[in-house]
Amino acid sequence: MATAAAARTPSKSESDLWLNVLTLWHGLVSLVSLGGLLWVWQNEADNPLWWQVALSVALLLIATGSGLAAYFIVRRSHHGRVVSLVINYLGLVACFFSALNVLEVYTGIGALAGTFGRGLPFLLLAFAGLFISSLGDRYEHNPAQERLFRQAGKVIALIGLVIFLIRIDTLGGLVAIAARFDSVLPIALTVGAFLFGLMVWAMWRRPTAEALRANNAHGELLNGWLFLSPNLLGFLVFFAGPLLFSLYISFTDSDAFQTPNWIGFDNYARVFNLSAAQLETSAQRFNEVMDVKVYSELTRIDLFGNSYVIGAEDKLFWLALRNTLLLMLIIVPLSVIPALLLANLLNSKLPGMKFFRAIYFIPSIAAVVGIALIWQLLFNAAIGYINYGVASTVNFINSFGLTIADPQIRWLSDSRTALLSVAIIVVWQVLGFNTVIFLAGLQQIPRDLYEAATVDGAGRWAQFWKITLPMLAPTTFFVVTTTTIQAMQVFDHIFILINPPAGPNNSTLSMVLYLYQQGFQRFSQGYASAIAWVLFIMIFGVTLLQFQRNRASAYEG
Repeated sequence: MATAAAARTPSKSESDLWLNVLTLWHGLVSLVSLGGLLWVWQNEADNPLWWQVALSVALLLIATGSGLAAYFIVRRSHHGRVVSLVINYLGLVACFFSALNVLEVYTGIGALAGTFGRGLPFLLLAFAGLFISSLGDRYEHNPAQERLFRQAGKVIALIGLVIFLIRIDTLGGLVAIAARFDSVLPIALTVGAFLFGLMVWAMWRRPTAEALRANNAHGELLNGWLFLSPNLLGFLVFFAGPLLFSLYISFTDSDAFQTPNWIGFDNYARVFNLSAAQLETSAQRFNEVMDVKVYSELTRIDLFGNSYVIGAEDKLFWLALRNTLLLMLIIVPLSVIPALLLANLLNSKLPGMKFFRAIYFIPSIAAVVGIALIWQLLFNAAIGYINYGVASTVNFINSFGLTIADPQIRWLSDSRTALLSVAIIVVWQVLGFNTVIFLAGLQQIPRDLYEAATVDGAGRWAQFWKITLPMLAPTTFFVVTTTTIQAMQVFDHIFILINPPAGPNNSTLSMVLYLYQQGFQRFSQGYASAIAWVLFIMIFGVTLLQFQRNRASAYEG
């Protein structure tokens, strides 16, 4: 008993020591973060506003989190362990990758690509050594032979790995990295990464966890978040961060070259700025009723015997909006309703159904560039197979004595058919994917429902309306939502298929294409970001509306 008590005492005193160290550490981190916050705003002239705000928010969160961690650790609460691990883990990641950047390790890895070929044979030798070592498993009945294979394989693998590292000049790279420790920043980042890592290790230890009254459930929760952390950090750094940055840029006059200036809602005002004026006659000139330096004629309408003209500050935005909505209205019905019918057909047990399922799905995984180029040939007005088929059909009908003229449709060069051509390609590509999703939904419907309906005398049409459609409501919601989003984001098909991409009379100018032109051809990135957020709000609104309708129909069901 005395021995057991003596064994427990050092563990308790050691955990108390580490908890005191962690408390002091988080207090120091909190004070340094607050000092950094003051420094940021004292040197505001040296940094752009977005950087000040982002850095200030980050420092404020770190200071608050560290203060809370210290408070909970003092109170011996498991919340202190959670907050401490989050703060220290994020600090470790930030310092580690920042140190790699400052030390130009990423550049060095790129430089290794030029020398990698010289060491490749020896890398293969290392893999051969591992293979020889694995051959020892075949000689379990002969320990001496097994040991010989394992030792020989390890020696060969080690020799191959060492020569590989020498051949790709790893030593020179390490010397170059060491030479960059000539200033305060790389040293501070390296020390910071070490200290944050040490605190993560100290807080993760079992004695520390027990001192903070953490149980197995808390440990499992932390393990789960630890495994999710790479994806979460990737989401924050590569998606959420740029998303918020684009929101800031939408309120500036950024041109990607000079420091952006804050202009408030001017970009959004330019997007939505419309004006209407009454005309004396329907043929009256636009410049007689509106300032052409600000507005361009968008459309004319007749109401109650009077003629009106509507002018827009950015006419092309409204044209892009119209084309995007038209694409959505064409693509969604034509790629959802036929997909549902095809899925019902493919859900049967007829021979060859698996083959047809694969055939329908192939367009969904095909490269957009190849698809667009093939359809460009098919739509060719002179040599395209589509016009050839139309002409052959017209000639066949005329052989019965009719006189129907060949329409000779100019699919891609006519403003009346260019947008329809794009919609046909998107429908053709999306249809197979939607069919497979519907098919998966159909196979989840219990067959007992159909058998019971058959016993009650319900026909196939009644079963489709009363069983299939209601049970497919979640699948239909998913298919309609994803297809709507895809239809409102059409870009690559137009960009590759039509030259110029905007098409004749801007008939194929979509929202995504227009923001691309503004942001990467005219370098009006502030205005392009505003357009992107307008499109995001539209997509979010349509999705939310569909979600509400789906939930309401579920309640009714």
